[in-house]
Amino acid sequence: MDSMAKINKFRDDRNWRQFHNEKDLAISISLEASELLEIFQWQKPEAVKDSQRQAMKEELADVLIYSYMFADNMGFDIDEIIAEKLIKNEIKYPNPKK
Repeated sequence: MDSMAKINKFRDDRNWRQFHNEKDLAISISLEASELLEIFQWQKPEAVKDSQRQAMKEELADVLIYSYMFADNMGFDIDEIIAEKLIKNEIKYPNPKK
């Protein structure tokens, strides 16, 4: 079972689909990203990089889960939209070594 199927099964087993509209998923992505940032608040990155590793993994997973659900709702293929964005970024920020 791939990640999206696992996420949807977890959601559907709890009847949470009704709460996962695009607006609320976008808000949740932002909130979880803020929780990831909060780990670093008032700290030097090297002070928390190792000591808060588990918390960082959990918050990043939350960001990714909500992002996957948003993409699924919108019918976006994650690999495809990343590939498209990397092409745009290559044009916008060309490799200075070339």
